[in-house]
Amino acid sequence: MKSNNEDLSYIINHLGEDHSTYFNAVAPPIIQTSNFMFETVEHMRTAFKDEMSTYIYSRGVNPTVDILRKKLAALDSAEDALVFNCGSAAVFAGLLANVKAGDHVLSVHHPYSWTTHTFDQILSRFGVTITYADGSDTESFLTHVQPNTSLIFLESPNSWFLDIQDLGAIAQFAKKRGIVTMIDNTYCTPLYQRPIEYGIDLVMQTATKYIGGHSDTLGGVLTGSKKMMEKIFKSEYLAIGSGIQPMNAWLLLRGLRTLPARVDRIDQSTKKVLEYLKQEDKVESIIFPHDPGFPQYELAKKQMKKAFGLLSFYIKAQKVEEIEKFCNSLKCFRMAVSWGGHESLVIPKCSGIDRSAFDPKEPTHRLIRLYIGLEDADFLIQDLQQGFSGIGSL
Repeated sequence: MKSNNEDLSYIINHLGEDHSTYFNAVAPPIIQTSNFMFETVEHMRTAFKDEMSTYIYSRGVNPTVDILRKKLAALDSAEDALVFNCGSAAVFAGLLANVKAGDHVLSVHHPYSWTTHTFDQILSRFGVTITYADGSDTESFLTHVQPNTSLIFLESPNSWFLDIQDLGAIAQFAKKRGIVTMIDNTYCTPLYQRPIEYGIDLVMQTATKYIGGHSDTLGGVLTGSKKMMEKIFKSEYLAIGSGIQPMNAWLLLRGLRTLPARVDRIDQSTKKVLEYLKQEDKVESIIFPHDPGFPQYELAKKQMKKAFGLLSFYIKAQKVEEIEKFCNSLKCFRMAVSWGGHESLVIPKCSGIDRSAFDPKEPTHRLIRLYIGLEDADFLIQDLQQGFSGIGSL
């Protein structure tokens, strides 16, 4: 029996690759074609009966994309995968495939902004109702299930407050009632959390982040059962036309090769930065799932092999200008959205509100999110130190 590391090495470096079909090239090529030809009418007739398993048109399946699909499905312990142009496209397709007019969706509060937009601005137009609730309290969360609930949406951890949900308990509850469960697993990647092994039906991750790893391409992934992937492929995937392009799939394949090495380095650096922040006087408190002070620490340790890269903290500041000065003065941390690339990032929560609305008594106004990239940890800590030195001088 192979060890986990052997399985991981095989999936990332070998699974789905048949070098003899592309001139024994070490790196699979980009099959940059829009359509594929057939030798006979009967061959074409057969292909039309199952577009998911035959190359007809690259809007559906494509050889370069197929290699990526196989690897991503295996990493998630899933039967199959679909890859989209971005994470929000994957969420949109997964949701649209599993709700109908008159249904109810139970979602964790504070999901990704474009997930919220899909719920509130799009699905609501078709009579789908949404309830947002605190998923960190499983018993309370599940009391919001209604007779017409068709889907439960999770995000564990989410990207700001890092709330997590008890995946096994929620999946077990939902399966007994025929409710589809879907999760945004972008924070952990399949290396550190595999929701399907806890019974979750549909797993999404934004491949733009850790899978790509270089901040130079977008991508979104759905993994699940073959039946679920076929359902989405034959309707939302083909109709919306949001499948990933071969060039972008190739970039994600390239990023996947170094994923274990990158996340291991990020994990080690994050631990060092976390220890520094815990002793920094200008930090009020830190949010990080694998820190013993995290309210859901035991559940995080159970479900997540590691927590890494992304953390939030409340800064001690009485003026919005202090937060702005801290962020503006950072030289190594770049101010930008997203995460998972080579570069370390910072984003303050107050950037989403008017300066006049800033209230130091509202903790979320003082919340700052850091992403730890591939730079040396001491290099990043020195940058934070010089940034903090300006707090209180205004």
